[in-house]
Amino acid sequence: MSKRIIAVNAGPRKGWNTDTLIMEAARGAESAGAVVEKFDLFKLEKYTGCISCFGCKKEKFKGHCICRDGLTPVLDAIRESDGLIIGSPNYLGELTASFRALYERLIFQNLTYNLETPCCNEHPIPVLLFMTSNAPDTYFMNLMQNYQQVLTRFVGPAEFFVSGDTLQLKDYSKTDWQWTLFDPKAKQQRHDTIFPEEIKKAYELGRDLTLK
Repeated sequence: MSKRIIAVNAGPRKGWNTDTLIMEAARGAESAGAVVEKFDLFKLEKYTGCISCFGCKKEKFKGHCICRDGLTPVLDAIRESDGLIIGSPNYLGELTASFRALYERLIFQNLTYNLETPCCNEHPIPVLLFMTSNAPDTYFMNLMQNYQQVLTRFVGPAEFFVSGDTLQLKDYSKTDWQWTLFDPKAKQQRHDTIFPEEIKKAYELGRDLTLK
């Protein structure tokens, strides 16, 4: 029976850096025989982060967020899946608000506040987390390591991949924005030479996720 992998894009720009890496990872998963279902968080019906209702702490709802909104199908799909691929651009030193909304509800539903069994997730799945950033790769390693640790504890064994110094526009010269913080030519060169290698790596990571 084929494994079911959920791919989640927590960025708004279809076909750009984050979406490209997620789709390549999904292709890698499919190459290993998986069936992939993708969600774009920016296209869902209205949703929020955790509302602290504590419904998931009741025994009959243990491990299930009871808040019903646009994120419910995503949470349900992840719970029934064999692996999760998720990615987000970095906004102001953090992942997107859309990512955080899903992350809060994904984690909190499995948190028990019990010292003996702090996590009630009975179906751990491997997680692959992508982050893209206009800043260099090394800027947010502590941030990503923290996400990795929490995801590993409450969802399943997680790894992350960061693509930094990304290209934001197809042609910087066609704007009148005075973006003097970086060199557009250097960004384009990196996009042309290094990003294709990162795409290949994303494919391999998605394949390997499925084989776990």
